[in-house]
Amino acid sequence: MIKIAPSLLAADFARLGDDVRRAEQAGADMMHIDVMDGNFVKPITIGAQMVAALRPHCAAFFDVHLMVAHPEYQIADMIKSGADGVTIHLESGGDTAGMLRTIRELGAQSALSINPDTPIERVYPYLEQVGMVLIMSVYPGFGGQAYLPGSTQRIAQLHGEIVRRGLLVDIQVDGGINGQTAALARKAGANVLVAGSYVFGAEDMAAAIRTLRAEA
Repeated sequence: MIKIAPSLLAADFARLGDDVRRAEQAGADMMHIDVMDGNFVKPITIGAQMVAALRPHCAAFFDVHLMVAHPEYQIADMIKSGADGVTIHLESGGDTAGMLRTIRELGAQSALSINPDTPIERVYPYLEQVGMVLIMSVYPGFGGQAYLPGSTQRIAQLHGEIVRRGLLVDIQVDGGINGQTAALARKAGANVLVAGSYVFGAEDMAAAIRTLRAEA
């Protein structure tokens, strides 16, 4: 099943409650919530208080992506605030296995993200510890970037390893996703697609989501 996770980076920050409701009503499965601290990446976005504020407005899965230094400091607060899943970056360092374990113990889905320049094999030791791997198909930090062509091969390589091990691990792709690049990612094995401006900038949000799923 293909799941669509609109990225709130492309939503109207003055109307986030309205926008998450619209996206859910248009058929989105998840809300992709990028948390940036101005350290791991340059921008600063939102924190646990905003996650808590949005939670009453939307019943969809809250997919919190921690692009932060020291994610261990934020995991518990995010889950307490309503995150259904928490993604940490392999590149953030620290006790990756311990953080993934904490996420699971607190009742959320654990996920691991990997940047474009990091060898995909580096996530392999953690595949039994996650429900999802997020492959960044752009360099993290800013929305509106173009999909990096090498991402398709990385998706296919990871998919092959997951199948070889007989695991049930979602592959999420984030960055430059539109109707054309979504098709590439799906064919390579991705089943969770993050899209920002393609969804929130669409005149017909439901039609955009159907296109990403290949239902249009």
